[in-house]
Amino acid sequence: MRVFVAGGTGAIGRRLLPRLVEAGHQVAATTRFRSKAEQLRSFGATPCVLDALDPPSVRRAVLGFRPDVVMNQLTSLPADYDLRKLGPWFERTAQLRVAGTKSLIAAAQATGSARFVYQSIAFMYAPVGPRVVDEDAPLMLRAAEPFGAAVRATVEGERLAMTADGMTGVVLRYGQLYGPGTHFDTGAYFSRQARRRLLPVVGCGTGIMSLVHVDDAAAASVCALERGNGIYNIVDDEPVLSRDFIPAFCAASGSPTPVHIPGWLGRLLGGPLVPYFEELRGASNARAKRELAWAPSHRTWRNDFNVRT
Repeated sequence: MRVFVAGGTGAIGRRLLPRLVEAGHQVAATTRFRSKAEQLRSFGATPCVLDALDPPSVRRAVLGFRPDVVMNQLTSLPADYDLRKLGPWFERTAQLRVAGTKSLIAAAQATGSARFVYQSIAFMYAPVGPRVVDEDAPLMLRAAEPFGAAVRATVEGERLAMTADGMTGVVLRYGQLYGPGTHFDTGAYFSRQARRRLLPVVGCGTGIMSLVHVDDAAAASVCALERGNGIYNIVDDEPVLSRDFIPAFCAASGSPTPVHIPGWLGRLLGGPLVPYFEELRGASNARAKRELAWAPSHRTWRNDFNVRT
């Protein structure tokens, strides 16, 4: 199968491309930076250096490769995930999720691609109803900015993928990524914050996190090449309260015990996104297991963070 991956050097792309090549697929992948083309070649992919927000460039690359499947794995996030400074990064990611998706779909339709796989997120469910929800639960479309705009753009990208004429659309809502190349990696942003005791438990810490190891996220993308038709939560088997996960992460990274701060202070220090850490809903992976024939090899975050069950 010929697979075109938009966003080949991101956290998921770096783990996905070798899996695709190992499975026998022919792969082309994009990057904005010529300096990263060799990295794509090292994964076994044909590099396409382009701006994903330039429709003519996208069209030329896709038509030149003639893929069976097109994947949008595009994001634009900083190395430092400071909640107070994410606005510009969320804005570019929103553009990639809408304008980038439109360009990719148009090019995929022109070349007769059969499937379109779209990267989404599983941490945008509205704080209503059950604490762990499935893909049909309401979303935080009116969340505080800049996250609200990011959610709406993400959902619009989902709609585009699911309604594209002539193609099967598959939407993968990934949980909070951990593992190599993620913000929870050793020495990455959250590890550095934890060592400085700047990764607190906010309020009651009752927000629920659904995590997924980046290798399991990549594995789900491989499954989506041939299976599924709809929206799927790609998360591990154990949603976790933030008040349980943050101390475990700090201990695993050799950091001091985290501080607890009241919700009002968290909002003052971290901005309008902080309350969602008290309200987040977890996500169920039952549909993905059933319809994608996928299951996480890292079934629980506990094993990777050396926490006894």
